[in-house]
Amino acid sequence: MDIYNVEVRDKNKRLDLFLNDEIEDISRSALHRLIEKGNIKVNGKGVNKSYKLREGDIIEVDMPLPEAVEIAAENIPLDILYEDKDIIVVNKPRDMVVHPAPGHYTGTLVNALMYHCGGELSGINGELRPGIVHRIDKDTSGVLVIAKSDIAHRGLSAQLAEHSMKRLYNAVVYNGFDTDEGTVSANIGRSTNDRKKMAVVKEGRNAVTHYKVLERLGKFTLLELRLETGRTHQIRVHMSHIGHPLLGDEVYGPKKPPFNTEGQILHARVLGFIHPVTGKYMEFETELPEYFVKILELLRR
Repeated sequence: MDIYNVEVRDKNKRLDLFLNDEIEDISRSALHRLIEKGNIKVNGKGVNKSYKLREGDIIEVDMPLPEAVEIAAENIPLDILYEDKDIIVVNKPRDMVVHPAPGHYTGTLVNALMYHCGGELSGINGELRPGIVHRIDKDTSGVLVIAKSDIAHRGLSAQLAEHSMKRLYNAVVYNGFDTDEGTVSANIGRSTNDRKKMAVVKEGRNAVTHYKVLERLGKFTLLELRLETGRTHQIRVHMSHIGHPLLGDEVYGPKKPPFNTEGQILHARVLGFIHPVTGKYMEFETELPEYFVKILELLRR
């Protein structure tokens, strides 16, 4: 189940229009069917598609499972940073999809988790996304926390909705910066030209990214980025918007990137959150992976 908190800027927006911007790859008619069937609730109650949102509303979206899809447990090695009976924290490698989807029903993080954890994964997000609370892109590496119990899932989802998790990324971007740090505050929503892409749009959701220059590398720059919000493709869209697309990002940057990067150079290095059961603050940090280090060594030459 996905949870969305309504902010002041979304006040009086129609429920279906709001969710159309928030949920990837879903049509307006499909949203209407979910609302009619009671899969979408506001403050725990069913509403109609034209419901006007109020600040502070909590929207729950229970996506139905696709039919006739069996997700197999696969013995895929995991880089486990921490594990207890409620959560598991992993360092996801590059080129791994987080959860099964059309075209990717094997080799995903979920397939690996099902083998490692057996039935000990939260069932809130259904059979295709057991335990999955948040995601990073296939070509992005880094730290993810997965819920093994439903109570952990709800607690972690609430922290994501409140934007209280600490999330630091490293990225290599095109072009140099005149200043050492800054903030991008620009609304992100579905692109009007391509629904598979996100874009900075006036009617989008509030999105804030803070960046700091760590190293200047000629025509490129190594950045640390801190997410204040967590919109789809937020870092990639914001950096492209200010003229600094990520190296290797063929969706929001140059179509033929140099160095045969095979995807954006982006790593989720730090993740901090309150343990949803114990109440203890936990923080996990990973080293830059080999592909990232090799690019830096190449640029430093």
